[in-house]
Amino acid sequence: MCFEEGKIISPSNEFDHAEVSALGEGEEKSQKKRDIKQLVAVIPPASQLMHKEGSKVREKRIRVRLKDNIPPEELHLSPSLAKFVGVKERVELSVPGKKRMSFKPVLNESIPQNEVWVNTELMREKGVADNSLATVRGA
Repeated sequence: MCFEEGKIISPSNEFDHAEVSALGEGEEKSQKKRDIKQLVAVIPPASQLMHKEGSKVREKRIRVRLKDNIPPEELHLSPSLAKFVGVKERVELSVPGKKRMSFKPVLNESIPQNEVWVNTELMREKGVADNSLATVRGA
């Protein structure tokens, strides 16, 4: 190793002593800045790295209201809630501590957005009370 003007120069270095002494410190910094900018241009943005492929399962916590006039295989919900959870042919209702249940969705404008209506007898058999919390998602 050779010491020249406060710099350490190893024999394996590709520069010879004349080239190293000719490079000023200002030139080295500007050269490093260009290299960093070029590297940053290659790195993808964080939003692209964190983007997950595929569709997300949308779900929402709602209140289950029991109604006698609703058929057992149907679940009545508002159109805005159906659009939010992505309802197509079936809708899934999940009550904590109970089973998941699948129903045919029926859209009804008169139902509030934060609740769904289901058959009273069916829910009593499953052990679900009126005004219970549940999760609804498109199936």
